[in-house]
Amino acid sequence: MKPVVIIGCGDIGLRVARLYRDKGASISGMVREDEKAQHLTSLGISPLVANLDDPESLTHLPLNGAQVFYFAPPPGGGFSDPRMRRLLESIPAGQEPAKIVYISTSGVYGDCGDAIVTEQTPANPQTSRARRRFDAENTLLGWGKDRGVAAVILRVTGIYGPGRLPVARLTEGHPLLREEECKPTNRIHAEDLARVCVAAMEKAEAGEIFNVCDGQGGTMTQYFLAVADALGLPHPQQISLEEARKVMAPLMISYLTESRRMDNRKMLTRLGITLKYPTLEQGLKASLSED
Repeated sequence: MKPVVIIGCGDIGLRVARLYRDKGASISGMVREDEKAQHLTSLGISPLVANLDDPESLTHLPLNGAQVFYFAPPPGGGFSDPRMRRLLESIPAGQEPAKIVYISTSGVYGDCGDAIVTEQTPANPQTSRARRRFDAENTLLGWGKDRGVAAVILRVTGIYGPGRLPVARLTEGHPLLREEECKPTNRIHAEDLARVCVAAMEKAEAGEIFNVCDGQGGTMTQYFLAVADALGLPHPQQISLEEARKVMAPLMISYLTESRRMDNRKMLTRLGITLKYPTLEQGLKASLSED
């Protein structure tokens, strides 16, 4: 089995590593801090201490012939992802990975209203963070084509799971947008996302793009209320969008004002995925038991 290298080995990276560890693969994870490197060692993952903002630290990464997962976010600000460029520029000719799977965001589609979003829906990123992700997609796909490396893009919706639930916002009583003003959104449980990543590495072909979600639509307000019920917490106050713009962070507002109804059929059929948590109810129950 080809070695596995995870760039940005956080929660999803650790879940992917566990799946490969069960297969007996050699796994390396890139982190920026020595403390996190020690944690990887304790889990049987070879640590790679490097920083995507420091090109010199990237020159000796063991990427040659490896299965590479790129989970690192772009830096804040601007409309491009220099971190993706630095990593790709650090790879010498003749030492390319076998394949790279990149976690992007469904935000690259922009606001799609009530339309069903498939992989053929044109990208139309409207926020800075989505434009940075779309830049990273294009950079990777172009580099992969030029260098003969299979690159696969996963356009992921909202991730939830153990340690990812909005417990603090609920306990602190932050208001929610009124249900009637909330736009459709989508989710995926962290464990199912990790399984999709592995399936994409094993089955996807060069240049393929996949929408990643559980297929159960909903709104952000419905999600928060479901989490509150699961935790036995009171429902927060609901406010109008006009009021929300005054008290919510711009990032939250951007999530609330874009509408996407994601189609996940290609993910299910092409990658042969059977979701462990196809409904929010199932996913929340598992998340709370794991916490």
